[in-house]
Amino acid sequence: MGLLSILKKMKKDEKELRILMLGLDNAGKTTILKTLSHEDISHIMPTQGFNIKSLVQDHFKLNVWDIGGQKTIRPYWSNYFESSDALIYVIDSSDRRRLEESGQELRELLAEDKLGGIPLLVFANKQDLLQATPADEIAAALELATISDRTWTIQACSAKDGTGLDDGMQWLIGSINDKAA
Repeated sequence: MGLLSILKKMKKDEKELRILMLGLDNAGKTTILKTLSHEDISHIMPTQGFNIKSLVQDHFKLNVWDIGGQKTIRPYWSNYFESSDALIYVIDSSDRRRLEESGQELRELLAEDKLGGIPLLVFANKQDLLQATPADEIAAALELATISDRTWTIQACSAKDGTGLDDGMQWLIGSINDKAA
């Protein structure tokens, strides 16, 4: 079998998914994306628009859309909802002051028809910091247990050292697979 036929077979076996990654500014969305793609995270600037990265995981090509989370950008999030297969919502676990604001934004997202029924992965990021709120407390504060129209999970993680990121992404792939079955 030649190289070209091997590449064609690999391409055919790979399913493409569109993943939307949202959260307030400074939650760590870009750092998570760069860590997942094994890029340098030492010089990350606030996202002014969006970043797109393609990752391959478990025979899936994940096109991850990381959209800036500043208050002025959030009204434009809806422009990216179309055809999303899953939603990753990133929370800064070390910022208790903004937990209520973050929860309000998440509730508004979950009410959107274009995001209806797609799996939700909440990354409770920055767990490496001493003042981080544990994931179970964040789940309670955000009332995640009341979500009944989709599969969801919350995953404690640290974008800086990568802890929890692979576990969250594997859960997400499994949930998309289960939904498609």
